Amino acid sequence: MLGFSRRSPKKASKNSLEIFDQYEQAKPAHQNAVDALQGWNCAFPPALKLTAGKLPLYADDRIAWALQTFGSIKGKAVLEVGPLEGMHTHMLNGQRPARIDSIEANRLCFLRCLITKQILNIDTAAFMLGDIQAWLTEHEEVYDFALASGVLYHMPDPGEFLRLLAKRCNAVFIWTHFVLEEAMPADDVRRLPFSGKVETKMINDIPVRYYERSYHHANANASFCGGMKDRHFWMHRDDILTLLREFGFNEITIRDEDLSHPGGPSFSLLARKAPANT
Repeated sequence: MLGFSRRSPKKASKNSLEIFDQYEQAKPAHQNAVDALQGWNCAFPPALKLTAGKLPLYADDRIAWALQTFGSIKGKAVLEVGPLEGMHTHMLNGQRPARIDSIEANRLCFLRCLITKQILNIDTAAFMLGDIQAWLTEHEEVYDFALASGVLYHMPDPGEFLRLLAKRCNAVFIWTHFVLEEAMPADDVRRLPFSGKVETKMINDIPVRYYERSYHHANANASFCGGMKDRHFWMHRDDILTLLREFGFNEITIRDEDLSHPGGPSFSLLARKAPANT
């Protein structure tokens, strides 16, 4: 089931015939498209007067900071990982890049992105449904700028994702949760989704700690926007930074660090590869 909204059946009268459920009877409007899909997380800009989710990601200050810190993306090639419902894409589109390749694996989120694209006239983006790791493995282009907000901590192999991503972009903005023992002690309720198992994986001969975690059936909800597999791993804060430097991102700017975030410690950063000497 894709989660399309269903309307209450109407009884047929002597003078009318029942209209099939898959058809919209109301006057054409953007709200009809929004209502056709359940589980919206994001709000639309207030001026549009649309009812969807609650998150105002169309004006996310993290993305505004990333674009200001990176510099102009006008005319540049951009990769967006996990666009959710296209609101960050809307912000990128406003800066007039040459192209945005926006990869989403969640089918419902992908369909919501298409609705957002139509409503907000996102004309530089191509939304594609599928696994980002397959795209990074098989697609040879190197992007000027990549956006990976809210995706790293959902990955079943986050270190390998960073390795692949680093091969395909010269700069990346990341917002992610991470593990930091002193910020999240053993009795912290934010540890409840963790199994307690910690694996060590070698990435480029660097030992990286993987902290096993589960969604505990949250994926049954239409608004679920986590990873593709229930078994996923968070990385230690220090390991994230170590890998980024190992992969050539020698300019790392951390915008903020929220150790008390209700979901777990988090930070946002812009990592950039210094231009090669000529």
